[in-house]
Amino acid sequence: MLPRAVPTGFPPFVLAAAALLGACTPHEDADLTVAVVADAPAAPGHAASSRLAGQLLAGATAEGLVALDEEGRVIPALADRWIVTDDGQSYIFRLRTGTWPDGSPITGESIRAALDAALAAQRGTALGLDLDGVEEVRAMAGRVVELRLSHGMPDLLQLLAQPELGLLRRDRGTGPLLAKRARGGTLLTAIAPEKRGLPPVEGWQGLTHSVRLEVLPGDQALARYAEGSITAVIGGTFADAQRVTRTALGRSTARPDPVIGLFGLAVQGTDGVLSAPEFREALAMAIDRDALAASLEVGGWQPTTRMIGRGVADDSGLVDERWQNRSLADRQASAAGRLTRWTGGGKHPVLRVALPAGPGADILAARLAADFGAIGLGFVRVAIGAPADLRLIDQVARYPRSQWFLNQLSCVALRGPCSAEADALARKARAEADPAKAADVVAEAEAKLTQANIFLPLGPPVRWSLWSGSDLGLAANRWGYHPLAPLAIRPDTR
Repeated sequence: MLPRAVPTGFPPFVLAAAALLGACTPHEDADLTVAVVADAPAAPGHAASSRLAGQLLAGATAEGLVALDEEGRVIPALADRWIVTDDGQSYIFRLRTGTWPDGSPITGESIRAALDAALAAQRGTALGLDLDGVEEVRAMAGRVVELRLSHGMPDLLQLLAQPELGLLRRDRGTGPLLAKRARGGTLLTAIAPEKRGLPPVEGWQGLTHSVRLEVLPGDQALARYAEGSITAVIGGTFADAQRVTRTALGRSTARPDPVIGLFGLAVQGTDGVLSAPEFREALAMAIDRDALAASLEVGGWQPTTRMIGRGVADDSGLVDERWQNRSLADRQASAAGRLTRWTGGGKHPVLRVALPAGPGADILAARLAADFGAIGLGFVRVAIGAPADLRLIDQVARYPRSQWFLNQLSCVALRGPCSAEADALARKARAEADPAKAADVVAEAEAKLTQANIFLPLGPPVRWSLWSGSDLGLAANRWGYHPLAPLAIRPDTR
């Protein structure tokens, strides 16, 4: 979900899970410690300093029907198997045996109630739009649940594996890990199988070990990793990528995630120079994305002017990069002319641009200041959570289709100008059964978003992690999401 007024306005499930971080109970040792790079300007360990940490804790302590493994693949969780009807509009899940934390059995009816609550919690969000094809959840005989869809959802299992779809009964999930407050972080331990209503496993304690999760600013996480007090660092972004490439240890253990998603500037208001699409387009035209790519020095990073990123499964190819036959000088001259006409030759405005901290963000700020300055605009950098005219959006896609991008840039998700026409086309595309026709409608929706200029794309997100060895329970994956449960399995028992 894109940030609304400020990026610390996390969903309640994230705050509830991440509240375990930074509690002031005595320190407890763990077998391994993992640091999540803070993504908001809060005190280290604070709940609002990492959306990802909250998601990881939620996913570790509350299973959904399915889950993601370390390679980003969908695996069984509360459901041990499932079938899909031929028309793709009904998913039937057979639930595993087991109990909820209160001791009551996991049944079709209890899962239906929990899933209805989880789906209801996402209404009014971008993820809610992703899930809007779920028409009804039905409890069937015994331990069977059916999801009936209003239209085909080829990525439904991927969506059900998201941490927001972890299922709760009386505000508690089934694990597989138990989170305990610890000074500066959270201690996670595996729950005994018999306490989850599963058959006992002889010597299960010897099969697992404890994991300590901390949230740290990028520089502190890297320093702790270098000194050996942290086993792995996850959740790194473009903001700290330069810190990694500048150290031999970082270069030798860096694990880039091949993600797609949104990385660019979201327009936050409709006043002044942001009042009309043609003026917002002037800002997009002025940015020298190739110079930004060279300055960031992130291998393989390819800039883009498109609203929908490269690598989606359903790209029709009907929408291309913008301004391909125009030089930067020509674009900036045209942009400057538009702004001069708008001001009548008077004083040009100053834009407040909200960016995170870190050397990569410093590079981005310098490039934007130069490019906006070239067309006569002033530039002021503000903190990522401060009031701003433009705010950086740095979000990884949850599934590899155009709809994710359309939903993230919808009027539901954005706080600022949006395109009701694009939203209507996105709804039409979701309901279209013919993939070719749906792709055409998606192209129309992207064209409407492009014309509205409500988002100034720069390129794909950057995600990296650090760890050494191959049996830790971590793997690079296209979602940039590294679940904690595999980390709790001892390497010598895999």
